[in-house]
Amino acid sequence: MPKFEFAIYNEKVREALKAGESHPGYEDSWGDTHYIEVVAPGEGMARSKIDGLYPTRHGFVVDGVRELDDDDI
Repeated sequence: MPKFEFAIYNEKVREALKAGESHPGYEDSWGDTHYIEVVAPGEGMARSKIDGLYPTRHGFVVDGVRELDDDDI
């Protein structure tokens, strides 16, 4: 089954850090990009999984996605 890598950060954390504060609900590291791998039959299903785990309403932003090939795994 294909594996996808999503680049994700949290915009609310970034805004808090720019203001010299920390976000009350997420670690400061979420201001940086995290790379999350998801196994799914297709990109649409992978994105649905990511959206469920890292919802936009909580400030998460998908900055990019790529399908990993055998050299990346």
